[in-house]
Amino acid sequence: MPQLFALPLSIRMSLVFLAGTALGSLINWAIYRLAWNPREISPWGPRPAKAPARKTSDRIPVLGWLGLRREHAIHGRGFWVRPLMIELAMGLGLALLYWWEVDQQGLVSRQVAALLPGAIVVPRVSEGITHAVFFSHVLLICLMVAASFIDIDEKIIPDEITIPGTLLGLLLATLLPMSLLPHIAVRAVPPAVGEVVIEAGDVALYAEPMTAAAPNLWPKSLEGWPALALAQACWWLWCFALTPRIWRGRHGPARALSLIFRRVVQELTHPPLAVFAWPGSLAIAAVWWWGEAAWIGLLSALVGMVIAGGMVWAVRIVGSAALRREAMGFGDVTLMMMVGTFLGWQAGVVIFFIAPFAGLVVGVAQMIFSRDDVIPYGPFLCLGSLAVAVRWPSFWSLNFQDVFQHGGLIAVVLAVSFVMLGVMLAIWQQIKMWLFPYDDDEDEES
Repeated sequence: MPQLFALPLSIRMSLVFLAGTALGSLINWAIYRLAWNPREISPWGPRPAKAPARKTSDRIPVLGWLGLRREHAIHGRGFWVRPLMIELAMGLGLALLYWWEVDQQGLVSRQVAALLPGAIVVPRVSEGITHAVFFSHVLLICLMVAASFIDIDEKIIPDEITIPGTLLGLLLATLLPMSLLPHIAVRAVPPAVGEVVIEAGDVALYAEPMTAAAPNLWPKSLEGWPALALAQACWWLWCFALTPRIWRGRHGPARALSLIFRRVVQELTHPPLAVFAWPGSLAIAAVWWWGEAAWIGLLSALVGMVIAGGMVWAVRIVGSAALRREAMGFGDVTLMMMVGTFLGWQAGVVIFFIAPFAGLVVGVAQMIFSRDDVIPYGPFLCLGSLAVAVRWPSFWSLNFQDVFQHGGLIAVVLAVSFVMLGVMLAIWQQIKMWLFPYDDDEDEES
């Protein structure tokens, strides 16, 4: 690894570009093979029955799609443009991300500069930390790109992406806690996990991961038995979210709850959920017993998973009640749970508030021009997540950190937001019924 750091920046960025195009090929394979209706488009997947034999050159990232144009009669004219652009964008995008996060240290330099105003030279953190964060973001971006394009194509986000992605996020946070978003703070007492950026007398500037307690120090209360109970509750809530839960209230709520309970128990005690649910619970207990940095990273990722996904889950419940139909697919919930393991609950709150703006613009435009108000929301969540991850210092300002020091205030703001959302959606439903009564009648008859 030190040899890699010693290479000139241009060579490292070129290697990242090539790796990015290769990852783009893997993403294209996932988009076409993990969809609800798999398509034989990727050169790494099965060959279409009527297509000529594929060449080895067809598997070269970007350039291979120029040769695969010969299959346009099977897949449609111009089918190759999107996958080619995905691979090219992944190569260029990851190279720029490497320059920003590793060479420029963009996620930490802005925070350091804010704490050291007027400094001529801004201190840098070790390249090991920046590479860890970069690797985490590359993994998250790959998962989000695949999920976004499947959602665009089919309005569904497959568990085959979000479940492994969540497990990878938890594992990465456990083995490499510094891969979480960075937080730069002035500490009189050293944090449990962190690196000294600069020392000045009795006060030091530390680079530490975005823990569940940030911007505050990691408290001792998150190391005892209550902390283990919290981690297990987060884990089993995620497992519960993966089980089928159909409300059958025809014979009363008691009967419906009984059926859901039995179905959940059955799912959690049989494959495939049982394969990782119970071993995962034991692994959490083992990490808690081991303690230290691994426990801090794991608990932070678990809390981020539940809060980030729980907010979208609450929107789904409120929206469905206000609109009297499913307002959001559950894939959006599991997607944000996955994002929360990588970015933490603080970033999840920011994403929750910024992602709807782009979705609202696209949704209104789509309804005006096509009279369709059903849009895939997953891509907007992913765009919001990418913006927050890449421009984290812009969101994690010193003034903004003061808000997150008071978790109760965040909870109150979210509760008020959910109530306002329900009221606004109910009003929107009435406006929609007034503007397009014929469409609503058709929906009710079908």
